[in-house]
Amino acid sequence: MILMNKKNKIKIAVGLSGGVDSSVAVLLLKQQGYDVTGVFMRNWSEELPEIKGCPWEVDQRDAQLVAAELDIPFYVVNFEKEYYDHVVKYMIDAYQAGITPNPDIMCNQEIKFGIFLDKMIKLGFDKIATGHYARVEEHKGQYKLLAGIDKNKDQSYFLCRLNQQQLSKSLFPIGEISKPEVRKLAEKAGLNTSDKKDSQGICFIGNIKVRDFLKRWLKPTVGKIVDINNKKILGDHIGLEYFTIGQREGIEVGGTGPYYVVDRDFKSGDLLVTNNQEDQLLYQQEFQLDQINWIAKDIRLPLECGFRIRYRDKIIPGVLDKDNIVKLVTKQRAVTSGQSAVFYLDDEVLGSGIIV
Repeated sequence: MILMNKKNKIKIAVGLSGGVDSSVAVLLLKQQGYDVTGVFMRNWSEELPEIKGCPWEVDQRDAQLVAAELDIPFYVVNFEKEYYDHVVKYMIDAYQAGITPNPDIMCNQEIKFGIFLDKMIKLGFDKIATGHYARVEEHKGQYKLLAGIDKNKDQSYFLCRLNQQQLSKSLFPIGEISKPEVRKLAEKAGLNTSDKKDSQGICFIGNIKVRDFLKRWLKPTVGKIVDINNKKILGDHIGLEYFTIGQREGIEVGGTGPYYVVDRDFKSGDLLVTNNQEDQLLYQQEFQLDQINWIAKDIRLPLECGFRIRYRDKIIPGVLDKDNIVKLVTKQRAVTSGQSAVFYLDDEVLGSGIIV
């Protein structure tokens, strides 16, 4: 819908990250007639020796250039304290407790669609928008979170802990198009981000391995690497907290590898591994959930739907019972405590829970 009356234009604050996706989100919203402002969130500025340069400075510069190219106002907000309190500390505490968190989901819940959304609404904006590959549909006052049209880039998994109020104030302009189309639109519009590579690594921090980032804070539980099948000691490890179920990288032993993490014994300090990638000890068909978040309304248990246990995994049919136990139709590899299991009904995200 094109909003032609300038006085009545809907005011949108776009989380302008300095990447091509949020750049094209601005472009599309302008074309649709919205009153658009770009806002860059500075959430981490500390220099890390593992990262060359200052990623946030490059991203802020690129975001500012896009705002100038598209002739929209541009502002910077500093959420570094909030990001540390709600995302970094959550990561540290989770890994120290022996579970594997998802900082991207927490960042969306607490920062982008929490603190940022609240601040923008208080400043007089009607809604916020981001460059996520996802969709929102409204029907009779209820909001549905849907997967993005581009199945290779769909990011609905990372939005699984949003609620009705957050969705009612959010737009995802690129959810209806594919990544190649986004790049073509950016190139056609002459945007400086048209050929910029997608960001990698930890949300807002940069391309750094989680282990390298966490070693500043964790008190690792060191011990032996043990073959779970024959009980043979294979070597030493640097800390159980740095490993997750199914992981192959970082198990520095020779012999008949590669090895994969099956379990971690925090009492003995043993890292239990197997050199059989298809070892049935790596697979689970049933698991418990905690911290259920429902996006859809009027859900009744038991619920038959699809479950995705990590980003880009296949959606597997199963049942969520009244005790919040998921029973899948087939076993899945490396079901991991702390990760989110997201519930899908076709393209709709019904809700999610944290794997215990």
